[in-house]
Amino acid sequence: MKVTKDLVAASATPMVLGILAEEDSYGYAILRRINELSGGELDWTEGLLYPLLHRLERLGHVESHWQSVAGERRRKYYRITDSGLAELVEQRRQWDTVVDALKEIWLGPGDSRPLIALGGHA
Repeated sequence: MKVTKDLVAASATPMVLGILAEEDSYGYAILRRINELSGGELDWTEGLLYPLLHRLERLGHVESHWQSVAGERRRKYYRITDSGLAELVEQRRQWDTVVDALKEIWLGPGDSRPLIALGGHA
């Protein structure tokens, strides 16, 4: 299954902010974490991640700093700011609304059974 570009784009900001809310991180580690969290279904590229990180930095939602680790090259680490945490809260509120609406559509009110196979009728 390939997740559409529209869905990836819509979910990118809350995913990155959520990862950075867990801990400071650098680009490659963020890409690896997204891949891990999605069971390999989301395979982001650097071309998607770095422009997003730069935009979040311009907006004041993340800050960056360079860090050296012995025996490795310097890495640019990103950290979520208070503004980024507030944005994450708002993003989560919006996504909760979308997910709840989709559950109502797919499961039906008060129903815990999954939607009958798409294309089939009850």
